[in-house]
Amino acid sequence: MIALGGSIGTGLFVASGAVLSQAGPAGALAAYALIGLMVYFLMTGLGELAAYEPVSGSFATYGEKYVDEGFGFALGINYWYNWAIAIAVDLVAAQLVMAWWFPQVPGWCWSALFLSVIFAFNWASARTFGEAEFWFAFVKVAAVVVFIIAGTLLLFGIPTEVPGSGLANWTVGDGPFAGGFAAFFAVAMAVGYSFQGTELIGVAAGESKDPQKNLPKAVKQIFRRILLFYILSTIVMSLLIPYTDPRLLKNDLADVAVSPFTLVFENAGLVSAASVMNAVILTTVLSAGNSGMYAATRMLHTLALAGKMPKIFGQTSASGVPRNALVATTLISCLCFLTAFYGDRTVYFWLLNTTGMGGFICWLGMAVSHYRFRRGYVAQGGRLEDLPYRAPFFPVGPAIAFAICAFVAAGQNYEALFDVFTGTAFDGQGLLATYVGLLIFAALWIGYRITHPKVRMVGLREMRFPDIEARKAAESSEAGATKTTV
Repeated sequence: MIALGGSIGTGLFVASGAVLSQAGPAGALAAYALIGLMVYFLMTGLGELAAYEPVSGSFATYGEKYVDEGFGFALGINYWYNWAIAIAVDLVAAQLVMAWWFPQVPGWCWSALFLSVIFAFNWASARTFGEAEFWFAFVKVAAVVVFIIAGTLLLFGIPTEVPGSGLANWTVGDGPFAGGFAAFFAVAMAVGYSFQGTELIGVAAGESKDPQKNLPKAVKQIFRRILLFYILSTIVMSLLIPYTDPRLLKNDLADVAVSPFTLVFENAGLVSAASVMNAVILTTVLSAGNSGMYAATRMLHTLALAGKMPKIFGQTSASGVPRNALVATTLISCLCFLTAFYGDRTVYFWLLNTTGMGGFICWLGMAVSHYRFRRGYVAQGGRLEDLPYRAPFFPVGPAIAFAICAFVAAGQNYEALFDVFTGTAFDGQGLLATYVGLLIFAALWIGYRITHPKVRMVGLREMRFPDIEARKAAESSEAGATKTTV
């Protein structure tokens, strides 16, 4: 439920409007399908890692053990600030949602209120967080199901007297692929952000009950449900809302941002239903922020325990909550208050681009870690049937995931890069906003290698696998006992 709920948030309920408006109905659907395929391979790989070795804040640990220490350090720091910024994105999204009801109230007031609520949930205990997240997720999943059913009925003019639009909204403007390949490519980052949160199953593994049994179940079920929700939701909203609707969230920032989920009911004349849906969307924003706070806090705590961050962040309360790490994460999340100076929609896109690139870097790290884990496990005589969960399609799966992830991440602002190489123009601010995450990751990795000159890539035969070591020790002991008996 944590993985399912964490990935159904602002990316689907708010940012999907930008995806639809920029790429058109068919372009949006294709983008969700392509990134969904990538996420499937990533999550099966993560499931194999987390089921074998459940660790709270697992990405840094896997990168350190199966690639090198610097890689794990950079991956951990990237994941921490990525989720801390993602919380700020969710809080700005909350401002956009609340403006639908209270347009006169300053947006930062809502961010302060909701940040306090999220902080309180995470301050208490992991049990309190888990219970809150379970019910948040339940509300979101139920809302998406209701939306798909209600939207399908509206397509047939039920229960209103407004006739269904059929395929009319797929033929308006420039047609189903608005903007062509360039627009499709441009929205891939926003779509990737929509799926971020599925990896929370790996972060929560260390504090979950019976992870070797339950994690494989979660991995097998989670993707089918998420893809079902995203694909069906996109189809429904694209049939009911023309991508040219000026109220959809756009990059020109000139229009009022309204969730396409709300617009569906508003266009049908169901104002009360639209109000209820907006309330549900607000719940999803709180849920995404809640799970993001948990993920970032645990990652910072894990880095501190490994000696990669100040020890103060490794301390926990009597209930096991790393509260110092929680406070540090909350301070980063206060970036949402920049809306008081630059406007909510401007800040939303700034933060969305930043956390989107950070998420892709984490996924790249997951693909590399899984690939090297499996190779090392087999090289040392590990038996695949002994793994609690085995990812299918290896090594093709992680290779495809890595290729798609790298292609989308590197080419996000390909137009600006092309202009630089051809001497046409230089958009320094645009390039920095797009690729700053890659620069930070590279600086952290290189910096760690420079300050730790003895660190090198972990060899396949140098990796440690407890079950293989235990089996070999038992076989050696048994052979020794047999020799003694003889």
